[in-house]
Amino acid sequence: MKTELVEKALEVVSDPPLLINLVSKRVQQLNSGRSPLITMVERMGTADIALTEIIEGKIVLEDGDTEE
Repeated sequence: MKTELVEKALEVVSDPPLLINLVSKRVQQLNSGRSPLITMVERMGTADIALTEIIEGKIVLEDGDTEE
């Protein structure tokens, strides 16, 4: 996982635990066969793909998505 992607993603999702959960869930989806929502670059891991999707606005949080 690239540090610069984490830093950029934190600008979109400022809550680190929430970002971790989003990336984790998306990585599980990608590992289960879901297609990436971005054009992949060679040597991108699934976490890098998930972070890039968040940075590019392909994955967004909607109100009510967090559990209390």
